[in-house]
Amino acid sequence: MAKQSSVRLAAAKVVSRVVAGDSLNQALPKYQETLSKKDQPLLAELCYGTLRYYFRLDSWLGHLMDTPLKAKEKDIHSLILVGLYQLFYTRIPAHAAIGETVQVTRTLGKAWARGLVNGVLRNAQRQEQELKEFTESNDISITAHPQWLLGKIKKAWPDFWQNITAANNSQPPMTIRVNEQHVSRNRYLKKLIEAGISANPSAISPQGIILGKAQAVDILPGFFDGVVSVQDESAQISGNLLKVNPGDKVLDACCAPGGKTCQLLELNSDIELHALDVDERRLVRVQENLDRIGLKAKLITGDGCEPEPWWDGELYNHILLDAPCSATGVIRRHPDIKLLRKPEDIDALAKLQGRILETMWSLLKPGGTLLYATCSIMPAENSKQIERFIAEESSAELKVLEVDWGIDTGFGRQILPGSGDGFFYSLLKKAD
Repeated sequence: MAKQSSVRLAAAKVVSRVVAGDSLNQALPKYQETLSKKDQPLLAELCYGTLRYYFRLDSWLGHLMDTPLKAKEKDIHSLILVGLYQLFYTRIPAHAAIGETVQVTRTLGKAWARGLVNGVLRNAQRQEQELKEFTESNDISITAHPQWLLGKIKKAWPDFWQNITAANNSQPPMTIRVNEQHVSRNRYLKKLIEAGISANPSAISPQGIILGKAQAVDILPGFFDGVVSVQDESAQISGNLLKVNPGDKVLDACCAPGGKTCQLLELNSDIELHALDVDERRLVRVQENLDRIGLKAKLITGDGCEPEPWWDGELYNHILLDAPCSATGVIRRHPDIKLLRKPEDIDALAKLQGRILETMWSLLKPGGTLLYATCSIMPAENSKQIERFIAEESSAELKVLEVDWGIDTGFGRQILPGSGDGFFYSLLKKAD
């Protein structure tokens, strides 16, 4: 039992750290390292699942307890939520879910909480129908989203908010991008079928393939030779929207972790590509991806708002600006965003995006194009951002994207979370 309870202990600690402000990407790996390989998938499932339904589970806990836990008992609070997730969202037998979760109280040195955790989980088990009815009584429980975020989604997308929140709570498919320098997408699909891996072509990315279920990368034919990369189909669109010519000088701004950088080179190996990111540590990941596919870019550590220290003074033919954003389009992949993002972040990010966009525009040649992209669904970061920029910048011309995916916002196209991640794209041309 002690071995199994260590997984629940780790899950409770990870959830507590996210509640305290750490990202799941920061918190989870440190605790995965403390477990055996066979226990790591269960830890990931408990952490992702508990955070995905955090606001629903938390409302259940409030309904089940007469007196809220004290603020200092965040670990017990998180532990109970992990227990509730196991009971209602996994195939773990109820007796095991409850017993193993209760055992963690001793490991935490909080034997006093044993009866509390046991009582709450057993009451939840008995009151399953009542909890279902309670869930339907308010939007926070129904959608498992914080009130402020739900309000913004409803305001921005009144006809789609229910689909968006449902997609945010879904488990995303694993999508890969074929490097057509090595093999065509159709040929690679045949390779997957021959390997017993179910897959279908993406409807929106010419290089995209959606796998029937997630696979370890080491069983994907040619992965370590750069034949394919893991990347959501919505993110793959960028490389197909920038129309570049051999010899063009191209800047990929805010490039980490490098998926779009690699795709630009896969589609246009004869360009001079500069890849910029403010975080030198994240550029290590970009270089690893480039090394795997066997292509080269000039990696630059620098601030997109302050080009003087890193820019060589020569204007770019094309710029891909994957702007820092609220990431509200990728919640299904990063459920911790629901807890980490705050209402004031949207306006602050929009201001930062505006500054970077203006700076990047000054580095673009006349006649050149800039592709603005975010993984947000917030108009303030997307269509409103481009509308403002065009109104203030006389040299900026909006290019209509002749595509059949997404929603035409009037200032770019918005993909909502669903078959792919939520992404926004807008293509601007600089007057000659």
